[in-house]
Amino acid sequence: MAVKKSELYSSLWKSCDELRGGMDASQYKDYILPLLFIKYVSDKYANDEDALITIPKGASFGDLVKMKGKDDIGDYINKKVLAPIDKENGFDMLQKMADFNDEDKLGKGKELVQKLSKLVAIFENPALDFSNNRAEDDDLLGDAYEYLMQNFAKDSGKSKGQFYTPAEVSRIMAKIIGVDNATSQSQTVYDPACGSSSLLLKVNDEAPNGLTIYGQEKDNATVALAKMNMVLHNNPEAVQDIVQGNTLSNPIHKDGEDLKRFDFCIANPPFSVKSWSSGFDPQNDIHKRFDGFGIPPNKNGDYAFLLHIIRSLKSNGKGAVILPHGVLFRGNAEATIRTNIINRGLIKGIIGLPANLFYGTGIPACIIVIDKENAATRKGIFMIDASKGFIKDGNKNRLREQDIHKIVDVFNNFQEVEKYSRMVDYEEVENNDFNLNIPRYIDGQIEEDIQDIEAHLLGDIPNRDVDTLQPFWEVYPNLKKQLFKSAKRNGYNSLIVQQENIKKTIFDHSEFMGYRKTLDKVFTRWVKKNKSSLWGINEETRPKQLISNISESLIQHYQNKPLINPYDIYQHLMDYWNEVLKDDCYLIWEDGWVASLTPFKDKNGKIKKGEFVSELIPFELIINRYLAEEQLQVQSIETYLESLTSEMTELKEEHSGDEGLLTEVINEKGNITKGDLTKRLREIKGEADYSDEYEILHSYEKLLTLESANKKTLKEAQSALKQKVYEKYSQLSEEEIKTLIVEDKWLTSLKSRIDAEIDQISQRLTNRIVELAQRYEQPLPYIEQQVQILQGKVAEHLQKMGMVWN
Repeated sequence: MAVKKSELYSSLWKSCDELRGGMDASQYKDYILPLLFIKYVSDKYANDEDALITIPKGASFGDLVKMKGKDDIGDYINKKVLAPIDKENGFDMLQKMADFNDEDKLGKGKELVQKLSKLVAIFENPALDFSNNRAEDDDLLGDAYEYLMQNFAKDSGKSKGQFYTPAEVSRIMAKIIGVDNATSQSQTVYDPACGSSSLLLKVNDEAPNGLTIYGQEKDNATVALAKMNMVLHNNPEAVQDIVQGNTLSNPIHKDGEDLKRFDFCIANPPFSVKSWSSGFDPQNDIHKRFDGFGIPPNKNGDYAFLLHIIRSLKSNGKGAVILPHGVLFRGNAEATIRTNIINRGLIKGIIGLPANLFYGTGIPACIIVIDKENAATRKGIFMIDASKGFIKDGNKNRLREQDIHKIVDVFNNFQEVEKYSRMVDYEEVENNDFNLNIPRYIDGQIEEDIQDIEAHLLGDIPNRDVDTLQPFWEVYPNLKKQLFKSAKRNGYNSLIVQQENIKKTIFDHSEFMGYRKTLDKVFTRWVKKNKSSLWGINEETRPKQLISNISESLIQHYQNKPLINPYDIYQHLMDYWNEVLKDDCYLIWEDGWVASLTPFKDKNGKIKKGEFVSELIPFELIINRYLAEEQLQVQSIETYLESLTSEMTELKEEHSGDEGLLTEVINEKGNITKGDLTKRLREIKGEADYSDEYEILHSYEKLLTLESANKKTLKEAQSALKQKVYEKYSQLSEEEIKTLIVEDKWLTSLKSRIDAEIDQISQRLTNRIVELAQRYEQPLPYIEQQVQILQGKVAEHLQKMGMVWN
């Protein structure tokens, strides 16, 4: 039985708990990732004479398992596993990652042995079997690595999270520089500040046939991480071209004495490096990176990296660089460089990102897109202000799937969207002194909600406010007449329904219901187009391609529909994919369309005898489709029990307290037990003075007896229903399983989410009309009248008290 990917990744992250206490959070990765690497290369390449990677004798993961519990396990990992693999493959990376015999970080003696043994055991999980890893879909390993890297970056703190560019930003950069048009693997991509190479790999994934990868990184340990990343992502041939060194003072990738030129360049360099010119003289740069542009200021290297990338691109090359917003508007030397870059037509576009996206800094950044191929004919710069599209994720911000998709669509199509994007011609840029600060060109501010003084004085709702709802009136043209009529004075409308009836008027209106049916048909058409893809999932399916196909289709179906943002609809599908559909898809991909039951485990991992669960088909789906009558019987008993409980509660509330007839049998916890009740009945039976109490106690006893009997009946009915559910799983045909999963689970859940989004359309209209009605419902004359009434009442009270009112 396959394991849910989300649960697997979570268990890998929990392995870091074994390391806490002895080292900084940023160092966890140095121990976890080498073990993940050893497990991967052992599964994939061990005992294969033609393998790309050699696993020396004694250096496999199986050999590590044998060392669990042994005193020299740390020394063995260092000398018998990491060092030999490095040496045999010319990696020079594993030994740089971490010392597995470091007592300061791992503890001494038994503590070190136990810690490393537990870490090795984590990777013994049968689900972590990479021998058949389908690297072309980057399924298990790629996602596991991405999950770990993101969490390492989160835990590393502000100053140590710079080894990782958030996957969402990497995906945008990969999709906007044209690598999808790359025709050959011999085409090259380069990152001069590659960190762990996550950005390089995202770009490589977008190329149909892959690319030849080059990277340089200053930090020694991070270079090792980058090389390991290449192997883990099935690019071992790229290891030799990931090099260590200071790119600005000593660029290593060269053709002779000149810089090597590449088809694509991407980078997320460290922001505003102060010592960027250390080790070389920019005035006499042998690589001529600053010629014709200018030299960046001594204490800010942002433009040094940008100019290095421009110089490193071929004449038809394309690139994208993440830099702080300051590069768009800072003056002096940077203004000169910026002007020269613009005048050469090198900047294709600028994308302003939300603040606080990156783990190394909280300042807002932008993506500058470079295109040499079309520089000579370029007439402007395409700008996007994407600063407001994100969600909070802990103490950071994160781009949603819909934000990524919108940025890519708008940029690649040069689509002008009000308050979001526009093409800015060079003349306008020049008139702004070559300042590229995005707010100069895109007004992303939310329009102020204007208060109408006359309406506050005289009442009614300004036509201006009603007219801003025009998109709704275009869809619901007659609804407006049901809500408003022209006021006596020009320029104003009067609301003709009571505030409490506004929502009902809208939701019950035939035009609202009609449009709802129209949108239902859109979903039905999407289902019809994509149903075969969902029903046809098998071992040949590429899950990531599947979700890409069906999500693109969903956007297309909802495109240009009034009042609907197709990216909002898309987000619902992507959320459901990440929460449920992805795990289900991979389970089917690995195990097929089977209705498996697995033993139920409690929170401590202990199996509960006779109890089962199903990861793929929840019990309620079986019950709803096949056992509805039995479920109705259970619910009927539950309803009756609720009524008995209600009667007993009422009886107890009525007859409790100091003089209550049930007071004698209510214990300290406020409950009435059968034993106390029976005892009291025996005490007062036949006593005339206690007849009323006896009657109430007897009534309560009857209810308690009925409750007990029905609880037993309910338990029996629930048990019988559960057994029928268990039996039904073994009887299901493949077609029935597909119906339960695709129709009853996936499509029903997705439809429910989309319906909720559609409901928000009219909820927004309702809220706005209610807001306007409340704003102007008490004009000044009304308020003055109310003041006079209150003054009169106060004066009347004062006169009664013998006081004079002035």
